[in-house]
Amino acid sequence: MPTPKRLVIAITGATGAVYGVRLLQVLRNLPDAETHLMVSDAGVLNLHQELGMSRKDVELLAHVVHHVRDVGASIASGSFQSDGMIIAPCSMKTLAGVAHGFSDNLITRAADVTLKERRRLVLMVRETPFNLAHLRNMVAVTEMGGIIYPPLPGFYQRPQTISEMVDHTVGRILDLFAIEHALTPRWNGMKVND
Repeated sequence: MPTPKRLVIAITGATGAVYGVRLLQVLRNLPDAETHLMVSDAGVLNLHQELGMSRKDVELLAHVVHHVRDVGASIASGSFQSDGMIIAPCSMKTLAGVAHGFSDNLITRAADVTLKERRRLVLMVRETPFNLAHLRNMVAVTEMGGIIYPPLPGFYQRPQTISEMVDHTVGRILDLFAIEHALTPRWNGMKVND
């Protein structure tokens, strides 16, 4: 039996909770995926504000749930095998914690572990405009091997709904982990009408 694609997912207090929820929904329906979820307290507030969802609603989408304050959880150790971690969305506070190795909760500790073990870490940072501290923190994470992925919509596929824009972004995140999906059509080159 093949080993499942094991991903650590965190939802923090930045706007854009829909990205983390949609990611969990898609991965839940894949037979060879296993998700380990953490939701920060501010993330819970955003889930309620933006989507009308409770912590319990979102936790039901994950295979395994870890409390954000449980720094002794399995995912806090490099011996826990995973294919990587996605913080969707990633607040500027969480970005700063990751950039400076400030592992004061399980989200930043799991991200630190992901970086030290040279696994893929994707931060869907959500803020605008960026100040210099934000930019420097993004550079620091990039220099450590992390991937900064602001969830910016692509319009070249001519999306008709917000759901299509979200799926396009989530599909691109899944591509970073070589996870097959049919969330959005593949780019086949530009078609020019004469």
